Amino acid sequence: MAKRGGFPGGMPGNMNNLMKQAQKMQRQMEEAQKALEEQEITAAAGGGAVEVTVSGKHEITKVKLSEEVVDPDDIEMLEDLIMAATNEALRQIDEASQKSMSQITGGLGGGLPF
Repeated sequence: MAKRGGFPGGMPGNMNNLMKQAQKMQRQMEEAQKALEEQEITAAAGGGAVEVTVSGKHEITKVKLSEEVVDPDDIEMLEDLIMAATNEALRQIDEASQKSMSQITGGLGGGLPF
C-alpha cells in the first residue's frame, strides 16, 4: 500500500515552533492595538493657536482654539489650521501604530515569513 503524504506523528518541531511564534505574535499585536486605541495624540498648528487631539481609533476627541485665531473675517485661515492640526495628529497616530507593530513583527511588515 502506498504511503500518503503528511507528517508522521504530527507537525515537525520547527513547524510547531513557527505556529507558536505566530500565535504569540498575534497576541502581542492584539495587545498593542488595544493600547494604541487608548492612546491620544495632540497636534498643534499656527504656533499653537489650534490644537486637535485624536484617539488611537482615529476619532477627534478635542479641539482647542485660541481666541486670537477666531476672526469672523478670516474663517478660511481657521479652517486651514484645524485641518493642518488634525492631519498632523492623524499622521502621528499612524506613525505610533506602525512603530508599535514593527517592534512586534521585527520589521516583517506585519506578515509572516512563510
